[in-house]
Amino acid sequence: MQFDTLDDIRAFCRDLPQGNAHVADAATRRQQNLTKPPGSLGRLEELAIWLARWQGREVPWLGRVTIAVFAGNHGVAGRGVSAYPQAVTGQMVANFAAGGAAINQIAQSAGAELRVVPIELDRPTRDFTVASAMDADEFLAAIDIGYRTVPGDCDLLAVGEMGIANTTTAAMLCAALLGGGGKRWAGRGTGVDEGGLLRKRAAIDAGLDFHRGMLGDPLRVAAALGGRELAAIAGAVLAARRQGIPVLLDGFVATAAVLPLARLERGALDHCRAGHVSAESGHRELLRELTLDPLLDLGMRLGEASGAAVAILLARAALACHAGMATFAEAGVSGAGD
Repeated sequence: MQFDTLDDIRAFCRDLPQGNAHVADAATRRQQNLTKPPGSLGRLEELAIWLARWQGREVPWLGRVTIAVFAGNHGVAGRGVSAYPQAVTGQMVANFAAGGAAINQIAQSAGAELRVVPIELDRPTRDFTVASAMDADEFLAAIDIGYRTVPGDCDLLAVGEMGIANTTTAAMLCAALLGGGGKRWAGRGTGVDEGGLLRKRAAIDAGLDFHRGMLGDPLRVAAALGGRELAAIAGAVLAARRQGIPVLLDGFVATAAVLPLARLERGALDHCRAGHVSAESGHRELLRELTLDPLLDLGMRLGEASGAAVAILLARAALACHAGMATFAEAGVSGAGD
């Protein structure tokens, strides 16, 4: 799929495929006949049914699970909004390639392939306080990179990011699309001090003021105030929807990356689940705005898809019970009312 204009994305989102309700009903009936009291596995049951709905299989399959981590750099970093220099983005990408990061270890434990996609790290986006971070063509190019990263035979996708200053960019998108300004959305990110937090808030408020004429258009906001790795996450989520692949979202930045899609079209994130709620300020409130109930709450705030990757283990546990447990009839166990 190639998006040549922002209108192409709008048209795509107006015609999103829906999950298979008949399959979900069949998966629900299976859950009711397994050797346990109905509902006793709680959200593991719901997770299995959600996988069934979006894969179109009564008994889902997690043979190929992909974690996609997109990396980008941000012009707003020059305003002192991060505790780390921008060079760390590329250094961490190298660490991913060498297998030395947290996500490498979690991906291996979860039985998932890891795809790390750096996007023009030597050409940061422009500082959104004084210019558009990306023009439409740059934004569409990043969307396309994300879209093409998703393998067609993937059974479950987890998305995450790496990018110095991208919690500022994520907070910027939230402020532009949900209101409240820098004070509502800016957190400490990589651990900025009080001065750094004030600079983040000021940058967000300056961006809102500079771009106030276009804040009603989610895609223009995503281009002018976002980042390449965030756009790529949105592209990957669109590809997953088209291909019938359920998605686990990572933390604050990954969730903010798909906020424009949710504002563009109701139901655009129905195939997504929040892998976890981050300790980063703003994520819990953003999930409430999107009515996404996180699977985990572990106090994590690393990024790089780490929380979503841990949630893959939950998905595997849910599927193991859904596929492997005996029904009452198979086990010769009396069911309720027998």
